[in-house]
Amino acid sequence: MSHDFSPHPGTVAILGVPLDDNSSYLRGPAQAPDLIRRALNCDSANLWAENGLDLGLAGVIHDAGNVALVAGDPDVVAKIEAAADRILASGMPLVSLGGDHSVTYPLLRALSKHHPKLTIVHFDAHPDLYDELLDNRLSHAGPFARIMEEGLASRLIQVGIRTINGHQRAQAQKFGVETITMRNLDRLRSLKVDGPLYISVDLDAMDPAFVPGISHHEPGGMSVRELLDAIQHLGGQLVGADVLEYNPVRDRDDQSAMVAAKILKELIAKILYQGRDAFPDWP
Repeated sequence: MSHDFSPHPGTVAILGVPLDDNSSYLRGPAQAPDLIRRALNCDSANLWAENGLDLGLAGVIHDAGNVALVAGDPDVVAKIEAAADRILASGMPLVSLGGDHSVTYPLLRALSKHHPKLTIVHFDAHPDLYDELLDNRLSHAGPFARIMEEGLASRLIQVGIRTINGHQRAQAQKFGVETITMRNLDRLRSLKVDGPLYISVDLDAMDPAFVPGISHHEPGGMSVRELLDAIQHLGGQLVGADVLEYNPVRDRDDQSAMVAAKILKELIAKILYQGRDAFPDWP
């Protein structure tokens, strides 16, 4: 007996945040949101998620467009926070497309108003815990220092880390961060998460062999499958997420854009099918 997929599963908003002013090495992630959308709707694939949800049904995805940003805008944090807050106030969960990782800070300022006591699971090669980098406290290398300073999350778990230095290790200890490095990735199997959950995905959590379209090529990362499995099997109630640091300048044949779109689909599906792995009769 086949499952009836016709009932509307709900609506998730996506918001583009085209910002790379705070990148420390290369520009390019500001171009990413529209290219990830193009990959999501590419005729080479479809909009069915791995758990059996058809994300192509009318009304399942609400595209809220991009935050209107210009390079060097001094009000960028307030503008991103306000755009996210408007969507969240409507009751829709939000998945954001960056952009560099600095955008997670204003996104969490908005989300924490609606979901206190958040747990963040952050997939990345880098901890992004610098107090400041290159005299920039809003650098993409420091959003989680700002987040934890302001108490925007009660728990921060970082997965895939493989470039932590002494300063960032001290910051992790200061803020009580739980770190699962690549060399200890097997610890993911015993990770317990409950309550409201935010997932932040820097594409360089994965090895550059899988995702060349990133600014910082750090070998020894996760495979696409390992990242998807981690997302799909995390506990807690997923209330928001972001997919960041896609740099099309370094991509090959849209390979990384397709990976970003795949992750986006699985995040949306997880939000819509909370607490369950897949439809009962889905393979």
